Amino acid sequence: MKRALISVSDKTGVVEFAKSLVELGFEVISTGGTKKVLEDSAVPVIGIEEVTDFPEMLDGRVKTLHPAIHGGLLARRDDAAHMAAIEAHDIAKIDLVCVNLYPFQETIAKPGVKLGEAIENIDIGGPSMLRSAAKNYAAVTVVVDSADYAPVLAELGDHGAVTFETNQRLAAKVFRHTAAYDALIAGYLTEIVGEEFPEKLTLTYNKKQDLRYGENPHQQAAFYTEPLGTQNSISEAKQLHGKELSYNNIRDTDAALRIASEFTEPVAVAVKHMNPCGVGVGATPEEAYLKAYEADETSIFGGIVAINREVDAATATHMSQIFLEIIIAPSFSEEAFAILSEKKNIRLLTVPFAGPVNAVEKTSVIGGLLLQDGDAVAEDVATYEVVTDAQPSESEWKALVAQWKIVKHVKSNAIVVGNAAQTLGIGAGQMNRIGSALIALNQAGDKAEGAVLASDAFFPMDDTVEAAAKAGIKAIIQPGGSIKDKDSIAMANKYGIAMVLTHVRHFKH
Repeated sequence: MKRALISVSDKTGVVEFAKSLVELGFEVISTGGTKKVLEDSAVPVIGIEEVTDFPEMLDGRVKTLHPAIHGGLLARRDDAAHMAAIEAHDIAKIDLVCVNLYPFQETIAKPGVKLGEAIENIDIGGPSMLRSAAKNYAAVTVVVDSADYAPVLAELGDHGAVTFETNQRLAAKVFRHTAAYDALIAGYLTEIVGEEFPEKLTLTYNKKQDLRYGENPHQQAAFYTEPLGTQNSISEAKQLHGKELSYNNIRDTDAALRIASEFTEPVAVAVKHMNPCGVGVGATPEEAYLKAYEADETSIFGGIVAINREVDAATATHMSQIFLEIIIAPSFSEEAFAILSEKKNIRLLTVPFAGPVNAVEKTSVIGGLLLQDGDAVAEDVATYEVVTDAQPSESEWKALVAQWKIVKHVKSNAIVVGNAAQTLGIGAGQMNRIGSALIALNQAGDKAEGAVLASDAFFPMDDTVEAAAKAGIKAIIQPGGSIKDKDSIAMANKYGIAMVLTHVRHFKH
């Protein structure tokens, strides 16, 4: 008679699985809570202590770590010496293992969880059984996911055995599962002891969805998310309407959320290709959206819009007049949803807007991974330094602070021209700073008169300041730190421009 060992924390579908195995001629071994559930459902079951001839001990910490279990799992059926050894020690073969693990992830996700509770939910026997069975997958079927119950039963019913190919696939899934489990434990304890950049980095993600393709149609792609979730992120967004998100949609929406999260007042952020094309601030969502739209009426077409307030009917009416790929907001009023959902190709998403997220940034390079703290440095306007004869007016200060929040999210070299209510011109990703400045100033046109300019990094020379002055810019905000700062300051003084140094750089590559 074949033997199956079943020990699960998540008991979804396990009774039906065990009953089917018994009907297929299996003898079932089980432990603790699983054994009781099976017995209560009239499934014939053998207790683990009957197999090991040793009681569970240490509050259940030790129950399956025994040669009678691991010998039955690890013995190679094609090795005569192995078969002779387990026969000599009266160890029966175990042909199928169904195990899932203590809920460590669910435990550490609970608010205020204590270290002791987390430690008690680190499974030892479960991963050991899974690894033993998976190592010997040529002879042992190992199931860690209830989604595999039905396929395994089907193969057993049709052929009397599970195929080598299926066993191999299930074994690979097991090692992914145990690796992810260990990565969560390693990450939790590493955070507890305060290791920011440890000598070994173990990360795990869960697949959220397969994507139609990546940046281009010839590239395959999938979307993976962090197991514990990340507040105020695209990974936690709920989609209310429209076709599934694409690779580029996800990246653009992430960029829009990052900018919108910088503001507490109503703001609308339009993004194309991971750069803002228009940002508007207003007293209402409608006013904020119109400001963002007016900032660049051309580029917003086909863009992604993030807005940090509920979308109401008035705002939705304006939004419905052009093609937008995505709108993401905390919520949509019933009327707004009715208006926007008439457009079948638009995606409507919701996510709480809870302020900036200071997540560790991970960037892949060929053969490696770069990690850095998120660019969420706390800045205090009181630490900014006015270095020119001219002082910013109250309205210019508001504009400088607003545009400084935005320029940090524009690809370097980055220049943003705007006022307190909206961006007017954005220059992104040019190989020299004057190039970005000319793009931004040209886009702003006559609206640059009386506006402010923000630069993500210092001016290597005074040409950007002179171009800004000739376009009518009245105040500039930049980090400073160039050996030629004095030249830029002198140029600003020449044209009566107020210049503020933040002493904080915001490169974004």
